[in-house]
Amino acid sequence: MVSTGAIITGLGTGPALAQDTARAATATQPPVNDGLPMPGFDITAGNTALVITDPQNDFLSPEGVTWGVVGQSITANGTVENIDALFAAAEATDMPVFISPHYYYEHDHKWHFEGTLETLMHQLGMFDRPDALTLTGFEGSGADWLEQYKPYIDNGKTVVTSPHKVYGPESNDLVLQLRKAGIDKVILGGMSSNLCTESHMRALVEAGFEVLVVTDATAGAITPFYDGYAASLTNFRMIASAVDNTANTVAAIRDAHAM
Repeated sequence: MVSTGAIITGLGTGPALAQDTARAATATQPPVNDGLPMPGFDITAGNTALVITDPQNDFLSPEGVTWGVVGQSITANGTVENIDALFAAAEATDMPVFISPHYYYEHDHKWHFEGTLETLMHQLGMFDRPDALTLTGFEGSGADWLEQYKPYIDNGKTVVTSPHKVYGPESNDLVLQLRKAGIDKVILGGMSSNLCTESHMRALVEAGFEVLVVTDATAGAITPFYDGYAASLTNFRMIASAVDNTANTVAAIRDAHAM
């Protein structure tokens, strides 16, 4: 595994880093009176599912290739633990779970044009797998699931969709799988907040799903010039049916399935 400190650098240090971390830790909930309506989101058994984007080592492990920029936000939010809590609540209540992963195969590196972070991901070898038809080299790689999530993902019930290739589910079969399972409400978490997670939220809303975003079950890149997590919080609040934290969401999942 490649150490990321030498690959992605430029994070703030000292007081600036501490301020950023404190801001991230307190920003997972919108202000109580922010002037915007909260349409609300009722969890109902049978047609509500948990969707997690990119629960993979390259994002969530300190050994992953992006930890140098996302680790600060992940640590401040408790993202790894919060995703785990959502998985556990879904398993305990038999709530359907869908994973939308991000993989790049060798032919993806032959694209003729790319956006900014597509270029960076390809340069880093992020989510790389040698072939779509083999798992050679997958176990423990940056493209693999975070180890603690494997019991939830490899349980024979969780649906792992085909990979998305840029950020949103337009390039995979997530929407099809959700529709075929009778799902019209989605609890959304995973990585990375202003890229894949936000893009999934937007696409799912456009496709007619109600979406609740669990804002401390995601995190984003923070650099000296940009704060991806802060940017996503604004859009989550303005677009989703509701935003909430993990503790409240877990309690709501359990309450909905206790009826």
